[in-house]
Amino acid sequence: MPRRAGKTAHFKDRKKVSDMLTRVARLHGQRDLRIETEDLPELKAGEVLLRMAAGGICGSDLHYYQDGGFGPVRVREPIIAGHEASGHVEAVGAQVGEIAPGMLVAVNPSQPCGQCHYCGIGQPIHCLSMRFMGSAMRLPHEQGLFRDRLIVPAIQCHPVAEGITAAEAACAEPLAVCLHAAAQAGDLSGASVLICGAGPIGLLTNAAVRHAGAAEIIATDLSDAALARAPAMGATATINVATNPDGLAPWQVDKGKFDVVFDCSAAGPALRSAFAAVKPRGTIVQVGVTGDITIPLNALVGKEIVWRGSQRFDREFAGAVALISTRTIDVRPIISHAFPLEQAVEAFEQAGDRSLACKVQLTFAGVE
Repeated sequence: MPRRAGKTAHFKDRKKVSDMLTRVARLHGQRDLRIETEDLPELKAGEVLLRMAAGGICGSDLHYYQDGGFGPVRVREPIIAGHEASGHVEAVGAQVGEIAPGMLVAVNPSQPCGQCHYCGIGQPIHCLSMRFMGSAMRLPHEQGLFRDRLIVPAIQCHPVAEGITAAEAACAEPLAVCLHAAAQAGDLSGASVLICGAGPIGLLTNAAVRHAGAAEIIATDLSDAALARAPAMGATATINVATNPDGLAPWQVDKGKFDVVFDCSAAGPALRSAFAAVKPRGTIVQVGVTGDITIPLNALVGKEIVWRGSQRFDREFAGAVALISTRTIDVRPIISHAFPLEQAVEAFEQAGDRSLACKVQLTFAGVE
């Protein structure tokens, strides 16, 4: 059951929302992340004021910070980072239904328009006017979740169960990405699966694939520290392809052995291994993104491989919250570090060290 109203339930006697301030983590350019303060707007009907609790640093956030973007997506103006977060409901506007002050909620950063062609045919994930919080894909950029307080439409708030931590709730967004990726492969019952990359998305893909019924899950990466978390997330075996470059050889004989490969690395060598290890007419689900790379086109054609992309999520967000709320999928093994918002630079630097870090999160205290 969702946690009910607590100490923050009563908002009377507090100053108006529009008189409040919030700190934000705003990225001005490559490695130029600043903690700034700004006013909050008025709380409108259908909206919720959140006191943010935890926010995870995603691979795209890290690319924005380290490189100024990834592929064609570049940071062209200051942007508040973050699209994985949870918060406590502090106040609600008029016409808000079941969301009540005191609840801990996971925040869905996806805002499809509901009116374009793709929304009309049931594909809001491809909305032509998609607003995805913390994304630099569009100009002006969509501002993100790394702030002490946030006002969002109530429809974006998903209550989590009692006993679930804010850190767990903040993992709903990346888990939703992985549930969507697993769905792209079709029926995984009894399947043999290779997952390339054991970062947070790769590890959560292990969990999603295991939940979907896969029988064999081999996780690969270049880091022993990353692979050490994979068994807890569902992997049946792990291979460090840096120290054991021939480790996948047994699965590459006779045109390949895996029914499905999930590439969460977007690394050229990993993708070539994926094409070699998937069986004829098998499926490769592309989860990781990068710039242009060379692909083994002859293998794609000769083995009649289905190579399918997977972007973000839709209804899977609610599913992710439900799975986290029951700990049917336990996300705690991927959470490695937490830093207060004022140490956001240190948090981003830590997130870039894969020898120690997995999912690095920010925590929020708020300003009055």
